[in-house]
This record gives sequence, C-alpha cells and structure tokens, in this order.
Amino acid sequence: MSDVIWVLTISFTLLVILGFPFVFAIGITVVLALIVADLSIMLLPQTLVASSQSFSLLGIPFFMLAGELMLQGGLSRRLIAVADVFVRHLLGGLGHVTVVASCIFASISGSAPATTAAIGSAMIPAMAQRGYSKAYATSLVVSTGVLAPLIPPSIAFIIWGVIAEQSIATLFLAGIVPGLALAVGLSSLVAWRAHRENIPRLKRASFAEVRVAFREGIWALLAPVLVLGGIYGGIFTPTESAAVACLYSFVIGVFVEKKLKLRDVPAVILQAMKISAVVMAVVAVSGGLGVIVAQEQLATKFAAFLSATVSEKWMMLLLLNLGFFLLAAVMDEVALMLIFGPLLIAIGNQFGIDPIHFGAMIVTNVAIGMATPPVGYCLFVGASVSGESLWSISKAIWPQILVMLIVLMLVTYWPNFSLFFIK
Repeated sequence: MSDVIWVLTISFTLLVILGFPFVFAIGITVVLALIVADLSIMLLPQTLVASSQSFSLLGIPFFMLAGELMLQGGLSRRLIAVADVFVRHLLGGLGHVTVVASCIFASISGSAPATTAAIGSAMIPAMAQRGYSKAYATSLVVSTGVLAPLIPPSIAFIIWGVIAEQSIATLFLAGIVPGLALAVGLSSLVAWRAHRENIPRLKRASFAEVRVAFREGIWALLAPVLVLGGIYGGIFTPTESAAVACLYSFVIGVFVEKKLKLRDVPAVILQAMKISAVVMAVVAVSGGLGVIVAQEQLATKFAAFLSATVSEKWMMLLLLNLGFFLLAAVMDEVALMLIFGPLLIAIGNQFGIDPIHFGAMIVTNVAIGMATPPVGYCLFVGASVSGESLWSISKAIWPQILVMLIVLMLVTYWPNFSLFFIK
C-alpha cells in the first residue's frame, strides 16, 4: 500500500479511538494525507467550500427545521391521534400507533432523529402506562425512527444523490417499498410481542372519535400530500419541497394550531441549526478526502482488486453489507456515506449494479446503522427522551434489528423490490 493509504487508515482509526469527533478526525487525517501526498494544504479550505455548495444539500437544514417546527407546533401529536383511532384496537395497539405515526411523520421530516424525538415524546410514556416495558417502548420508537431515511423525502437519499450524482426524486421512489416493508415487519413484531406478554387490547375507536381525530388532524395529514405531491407533480424540486415544508409547518403551528409562539421560533431555528451544522460540517470536510481518493485513484484500484478477488456478484454484495453493518455500528452514518461513497460507486460500476438499486441498498444500511448499538444516533435520542440507559435499549432492540436485516436482504438480492415504482 502507498504511504497515503497508510496515513488515511492509521490516522483516522487512531483519532476515532481517541474520541475525536468525526469531523475533526476526518479533517486532521486529510491534512496529514495532503502533506504525505505532497499536495497543497490549501486544497482543504477550497474543498470545504466547494463540497457544501450543492443546491440539493439545502434540503438538509430545511427538513431538519420542518421536523422541529412540527414537533413544537403540535402537528406530531395530531398525527399520533389520527393513527390511534385506526389501529389502537389491534393486538399490540399502541405499538401499531407508533409505527403508523412514524410513517406519516417520516414522510414530512425526512429525519430519523426528528422522527424518534417527535413520536417518542408522546408514545413512550403512553406505552409504559399500558404495560409495556419502557426499554421496549423506547427500542420500538428508535426502530420506527429508522423509517425516515427510507420513506420519502429522505435526508439520507439527498446526501447519497449528491455523492452518486443520481436523481434525488428517483432515489426517493426507491425507498418507498423498503420503508413500507419495514413498517409491516415492525408491526408484525409488535403483534407477536403483545401476544407473548398478554398485553390487553384497547377499545376500538367510535365513529365520533374518528371524525374528531380527522377534523383536528387534517392540517397535519395534508403536510405529506403537499410535500410529496409537489415533488412528483413537478411543482417544485425536492430541495424546494423542504422549504415549503418549513413554511407550512410554521404557518400551521403559529396561526392554526397556535401551539408555536413567535417568541419560541428563534429557539426552534437554533436547535435545527445545531443538528444541521454537524451534518454539513462532515459533508464539507469529507470533500478533502474525496480529492485524495481521486488523486490516488484509491476507489478505482480497490474496485479492480475486489473484482479480481470476488468473482460472484452475490458474494460481493454480501461482503459489502457485512462491512457496512459493522462500520455503521461504530461510525456516523453521514461520514460513512461520504468517506466510502467514491469507493462504493466504483464497486457498483465494476459489477454493473443499477445505481438507483445500489443507492437503496446503501441507504437501507445507513438507516439500520442509526438504530444499531453502540453509537446509533437514534439510540441516543431515544435514551434522552425516555431516560432509559443505552444498555437496556440496546438489549431490547435486537429483534427489530433482525427485521431490518431481512428487509436489507430483500433490497440487496431482489432489485425490483426497491425499483417497484421506477420500472
């Protein structure tokens, strides 16, 4: 291996082990690699700017803000109320409410952490009161948060679309079936668990309750129709839809629901900015890494090596999934896509994999990583909302992780599973 590869591997691994935040670990590694490669260090600030200039990336802070506005404006509770009247009478009723409400919220926010926080704040206490263990309730909310990277609009698909230079709207379509399949799988697990633990059924909602829930939740239900209808109706781009979602959430929260006060808006914006800044910092600094990978032709060389070593496409896909699952358990998901993106794209091209199908596989892996111990981002959000320890949540979440892995295998080895709405 070249000196640059040694520097990239050893320095990044060492910095992560020492506890450096990923953005600093990547930045320091890039500087060291530039020095060893005899390239100007000025490439780093140049790529910091260039890497964050994509118009599509504007969707990230806007969708983050839309999620926060919905949470503070009371729309998330309206969505839960609508889901409640339809599925609460099923075996494991409140668990099904969690799944359905998360699906609807995910179709507006595109953010797994935002979905986990919004649904968890209401559903974890409610499930605990009905006899579910708090650790299990939290693990379910964390698992349903994973629906957000799959069900459009998705921040993860936006990032991958920018990296792979693929249509973001088409990538959104590739996430629909995997997302709905995961929702069905999680609901099946909820019913099995409720049966095993003899959780009593709740009373079926009356027609009057359904009517009231719909009347009070109509503005929340119109949000995904507006966002997704606008994208696929050709009215606005995915990035513009994020801005529309923000405006809609603001107007409904302040002037219709009246839960969001104008004096609270600066704090909501600040919270969204904090989350977005972390993501965008990783995006920006990873641009320097991309320059080095291209300069040293690392992706092309590794893809050629893998092609010569692994002759069967199914084996290569299995190895990629295994490697991604292990890395996603210990790495930030955005950094994972950005660092390994060029390499993964080269491998996909080498084996002739449809780029949209490949993107669905990558994002499904990333989604699973958000709920996988020890550092899945949604685990920390769930722990913060519920007060449960990471250890107790991690022990409870493994059945849901298994369901996610089954969906991943379907996405990986059955291309039309993710391409159903495209071909």
